[in-house]
Amino acid sequence: MNAIVALCHFCELHGPRTLFCTEVLHAPLPKGAGDSHGQGEQAEEEEGGIQMSSGTCTHSPAEGAGAESSSPGPKKADMCEGCRSLAVGHPGYISHDKETSIKYVSHQHPSHPQLFSIVRQACVRSLSCEVCPGREGPIFFGDEQHGFVFSHTFFIKDSLARGFQRWYSIIAIMMDRIYLINSWPFLLGKIRGIIDELQGKALKVFEAEQFGCPQRAQRMNTAFTPFLHQRNGNAARSLTSLTSDDNLWACLHTSFAWLLKACGSRLTEKLLEGAPTEDTLVQMEKLADLEEESEGWDNSEAEEERAPVLPEGAEGLELTKCPTDSSLLSDCDSWQPRKLSVFKSLRHMRQTMLPVGCVRAVPYSSQYEEAYRCNFLGLGLHVQVPAHVLASEFAVVVEVHAAARSSLHTASCEDDQPLSKYEFSVTSGSPVAADRVGPTILNKIEAALTNQNLSVDVVDQCLICLKEEWMNKVKVLFKFTKVDSRPKEDTQKLLSILGASEEDNVKLLKFWMTGLSKTYKSHLMSTVRSPMASEPRN
Repeated sequence: MNAIVALCHFCELHGPRTLFCTEVLHAPLPKGAGDSHGQGEQAEEEEGGIQMSSGTCTHSPAEGAGAESSSPGPKKADMCEGCRSLAVGHPGYISHDKETSIKYVSHQHPSHPQLFSIVRQACVRSLSCEVCPGREGPIFFGDEQHGFVFSHTFFIKDSLARGFQRWYSIIAIMMDRIYLINSWPFLLGKIRGIIDELQGKALKVFEAEQFGCPQRAQRMNTAFTPFLHQRNGNAARSLTSLTSDDNLWACLHTSFAWLLKACGSRLTEKLLEGAPTEDTLVQMEKLADLEEESEGWDNSEAEEERAPVLPEGAEGLELTKCPTDSSLLSDCDSWQPRKLSVFKSLRHMRQTMLPVGCVRAVPYSSQYEEAYRCNFLGLGLHVQVPAHVLASEFAVVVEVHAAARSSLHTASCEDDQPLSKYEFSVTSGSPVAADRVGPTILNKIEAALTNQNLSVDVVDQCLICLKEEWMNKVKVLFKFTKVDSRPKEDTQKLLSILGASEEDNVKLLKFWMTGLSKTYKSHLMSTVRSPMASEPRN
C-alpha cells in the first residue's frame, strides 16, 4: 500500500513534531540507507514474510548537526528529548518483504523533501485544528494536493507534564481517498490496539512514579514557582522514558510495517465490465455458503467424514482418498488429485452449457444419490441405479464405455480426438421423437460448434452470448410471472415476443429459472410492484 504511517507528538516547547514514520519503498533504497550493517551489529527478525533489519546510514535526516544543510528535518537546536525518537547516529529500521520485494523504512522523518512537507503538514493538522470532540479519537481530513489522512489522537500519562499527560497522534497518509475510507474500520481497530499498548505501558510507569513521589501534592506546595522551573529542566521526556521500553521504536516499526502490508493486501481491485452475470452472483453466493459451512465445521466438536469440495476448474481431476488412519488435521493433504483426460475445447465435448445455479453435481460417487441432492451424478459402472429411476421420464442415463480400438486410429489421432477412446449410450424413460426440433439455443450451440470456419475463441464468445441472451429471457419471464403475477394469456404473448413459445423452449426457461441467484430474486421481491401489476385486467 502506497502510504505513510507516522507517530506525532505535541511538544510543550516546540509544538507539533513528527517522532517516527514508516514509508514504503518500491525502488532501491535511497543513499545512506543500505542493507549493510555497521560495527558488526545486526538485528533480524522474520515474521509474516517480512524480515526486519537495522540498516546503516551515517546520520538521521533530522539531526541537523551532522546532516547536510538541505536536509528537510528540523535542526538539532530546535529539538528536545521529547521531540526526538532515535538517538544520534541511529541507522533507522528496514524491513524486507520477500513476497513482493518491497522495503519498509522507518526513521524520524522522511528523507524526501516533498514527503517531509506532506507528513509535517498532516502532523500539525492532526494535533491542532483537525481534532474530534474530546480531543481523543479518529478523524479523517485531507485534499488532493497534500494527501488524505486518517488521524487518531490520544494521551500518554506523564507525571511531570502539565495535566499529567502528553498529547500524541498516529496518522496514516495516502493519496487514494476511496481506499483510505474503505480501510477505516481496519485501520481504526489496529491503530487502536497500538495505542492501548502504549497507554498501558505508560500507565504502569506513571503509577510507579506517583507511588514513589506524588507530584500533585508537591505542585500544590510550590504553586507560585514558575512551572517550567519546578520540573528542574525536565520539561520534555522521551516516549521510551514514559513507557520504560528501550525496544519501543523497533516494536513500532514492526507494527507500522505490518499495518502497511496488511492494509494493502486486504483490498484488491477488480475490473468489471457491466453488471455481474447471474453465474458470477451464484458463484459468490455458493462461496459464501461454503465459508459459513466451514465456520460451522470449525466450531463443531463432532468428527464427521465429509466429501471434498472440488475447486472451480477442477473438472479434469479425480480425488482419491488416502488410508483412513490419517489424522483429522491432515485431511487437506489426504485428498490427492489424479489427472484424467481433459478436453481441449467445447467442440470435443459437444455439451449444452447450463447456468451455474442449475447445476447440483456430484462428479464421483460410490453410491446412488437421490435427485434432491444432485441433478448430475457420476457413478461407477458397478453401482446399481434403482429401477424406478431408469424408467422415469425425468432421468437420462449416459453410459460411457471404452471404445474398441481400430487400426485406423493412431496415437496422435486419439490425442487430437479424446472422445474417440469412448463409446456413449444414452437412455431415458421418455422416448424422444425423431422429428423433434428441440430448444432453439441448443440448435444454435450445435451450429456454432460444427462451424469449422469459427476459431475456438470465437465459439467460446458465441456460447457466452447465447447463454446471457437466454438468461435475460429467463429474468423477464420470472418478473412477469412470479413478481407481477400476470395471467397465462399475457404469459403466452410474452413468450411469443421472446421467441420461446415452443414447448421445449418453455421447459428450458422454467428450468433455467431455478438457476437465478438469490440476490436477483430478493431484489425483485423487495421492489415496489409495478402499478400495472395491481390494476385489474380484462
